[in-house]
Amino acid sequence: MSAEDNNSPPKVITVVNQKGGVGKTTTAINLAATLAKLGKKVLLVDFDPQGNSSTGLGVSPENRNLTSYDVLIEQVPIANVMLKTKVERLFIVAANTDLSSADLILSGKADKITTFKKLVEDKSLLVLNLDYIFIDCPPSLNLLTINALVASDSALVPLQPEFFALEGLSQLLLTIRDVRESANKRLRLEGVVLTMYDRRNNLSGQVEEDARENLGRLVFKTVIPRNVRLSEAPSFGKPILAYAPKSSGNRAYHALAKEFLIRQEG
Repeated sequence: MSAEDNNSPPKVITVVNQKGGVGKTTTAINLAATLAKLGKKVLLVDFDPQGNSSTGLGVSPENRNLTSYDVLIEQVPIANVMLKTKVERLFIVAANTDLSSADLILSGKADKITTFKKLVEDKSLLVLNLDYIFIDCPPSLNLLTINALVASDSALVPLQPEFFALEGLSQLLLTIRDVRESANKRLRLEGVVLTMYDRRNNLSGQVEEDARENLGRLVFKTVIPRNVRLSEAPSFGKPILAYAPKSSGNRAYHALAKEFLIRQEG
């Protein structure tokens, strides 16, 4: 059932990993776009000063007049900042380098970790009947990331199967637990998605085995392969479903979106 059917608030999901280069933004873009193609109304919030989600969905720098910085620091309602994308039913709150100063500004505020939560709960956003809000976080556990987690129902963690991957995941899971205990009791782990997976590499298989052994069904069955088309798509400002619909990368994100939706019903 969509939010439009029952006027319920959207589910808010933070896509997070404190390590860069693990497929975090790729997952945020392509999972959001695929869910939109499957009929859901989705908003992607770019919380990374690099603005890669914005670029990857074709939002040029000159079209980023209002961004997530204005939402966080100037308290501009999200509904006034979100832009349409070329994918039907998919919207974005863009980001640019202005956001790099937000962490310092937030640190001086009394409500430094709940600023974004208040904006997500604003009635002007509820009337848009969104089904899902995805937040693409910066690759660090800073105040931007904490704001996202405090505002979220769950956290989705892309994990590249490489040496030390599970050690980094352990630190992130502790942060999620701390946020749940101190500021957001509803926060839970949505799941872990194995990304940039290379079946020819023994290490990929070993990390997958260890992750499934330790986390069980929290690890999505769908794995995202290392795929040239996936890495090319952002430079054309397109999600994989528009850039290379027949690629293994698109098939994987379609399978992930289907698995994600089945989990929502469970």
